Amino acid sequence: MIETMEAKDLFRAAYENRYTWNQNFPGYKADITYNRGDQVFTGEVQVNQDLSAEVFNIDDPDVKKEIHGQLWEIAIHRIRRSFEDTHGQNTFRYGKTDETGAIEILLGGKSEGDSYKLRNNEVCHVHRHIHGVVVTIDTFSSHDTGEGYLSHRYDSIYHDPKTGEVKAPRSYFEDNYEKVGDYYILTSRVIETEDHGQKITKQFGFSNIQLLVPVGVS
Repeated sequence: MIETMEAKDLFRAAYENRYTWNQNFPGYKADITYNRGDQVFTGEVQVNQDLSAEVFNIDDPDVKKEIHGQLWEIAIHRIRRSFEDTHGQNTFRYGKTDETGAIEILLGGKSEGDSYKLRNNEVCHVHRHIHGVVVTIDTFSSHDTGEGYLSHRYDSIYHDPKTGEVKAPRSYFEDNYEKVGDYYILTSRVIETEDHGQKITKQFGFSNIQLLVPVGVS
């Protein structure tokens, strides 16, 4: 069956199988506990209906920026965009199938040089050119929400597209979610990075998660 499908159709199916928030997403607020090495920071966060993010009661500007960056990363992957909006200017062709059965999809057109691997109707490998670097992401496990999948354990590494030089060391992630109302919200993210032989662990914990009241609803 897979062999007879067009590469574009196979990729579209996996793209549309990602978990995203719908147009009624109201936003949410939560308490944040951020553990960075032996330091602990606590505050509050809010992701708004338009997916903008705010961080409250964190005084350290660098820590505030780090937390805001995680909220942006969370929200950007929950945006629901049609396949045509995202990939309408791309072409798709089959690459190799690896020893795990993951099928490579090679992109042309606007995203020439990018590639993905698909397994069980999920994207398990991403190789993309973004803002002058190449990011490679491998996903090892996922959450099945019944409304699409969410990555659970994965890693990422950044390279220079011309020289292949590592621009940011490999980081390992573990994400966990819970359903709040009608929406799955991230409750914890652990990031482990080894840089020059030193292991750095960052833990972001989100608790007391509450959906916001939609604008115009009293």
